[in-house]
Amino acid sequence: MGQAIIGGILSKHQLDPTHVTASDTQEDRLKAVRDAYGIQITRNNFEAISKANVVVLAVKPQVLPVVLLELRDTIKSETLVLSIVAGVTIETIAAGLNHRAVVRTMPNTPAQVGEGMTVWTASTEVGSVQIQQATAIVDALGKHLHVSNEKFLDMATAITGSGPAYVFLLIEALVDSAVQLGFSMADAHELVVQMVFGSASFARGSEAEPAEMRKMVTSPGGTTAAAVAELEKGAFRTLISNAVQAAYLRSLELGKTSPEVVK
Repeated sequence: MGQAIIGGILSKHQLDPTHVTASDTQEDRLKAVRDAYGIQITRNNFEAISKANVVVLAVKPQVLPVVLLELRDTIKSETLVLSIVAGVTIETIAAGLNHRAVVRTMPNTPAQVGEGMTVWTASTEVGSVQIQQATAIVDALGKHLHVSNEKFLDMATAITGSGPAYVFLLIEALVDSAVQLGFSMADAHELVVQMVFGSASFARGSEAEPAEMRKMVTSPGGTTAAAVAELEKGAFRTLISNAVQAAYLRSLELGKTSPEVVK
């Protein structure tokens, strides 16, 4: 996701590549990103942020405590810190860094192709210029929604953050079913991916509600009606609801445990 942010910003010519520095523990990964985008690289986090106007935290939640301790009291007061770390609150990051200008975001995987959905919010200490900086970053990833209350970030984690996995699981199941019917794997993949892409594009351009669009495809007594009946019989809606609830509760758990880890 860090690479997606770099690629998105540079694709819109918002920055000179030499003004971007990436830090990572994996040297091979760093070199690949440098070669792809022409940015600066380092394995030293302090070196990466020493002159930064914006610091992006793009690490796993379990790695974040180490990074916060390493960078504590080293970030300039006017620098914006933008986090994409799942489940970790603004207060945790602000306390860990001893730095109050923090934006928390929840992007998703489609950001890597400029079609992401990012939900974000900012601490009260984030100024107007920093809001513009944050907006430019999330805008480079696709669509975005600013919310005033941080609680919506945990909700977004369960919907848009984890959501691509639900879609990919559906694609996987449909491809397997198409192969069972007799299609080759390659043909099945193309059929299913295009169907999902086309359906999403249709939904984006339509003013109809999802239920109405579903009914447009479902003729009484037809093939789609038979398929939908099986999905309803298998409690498809309940399964989706349970999955979202599980992701949401896990996000809350991460938010509760992170402060203790940082301390």
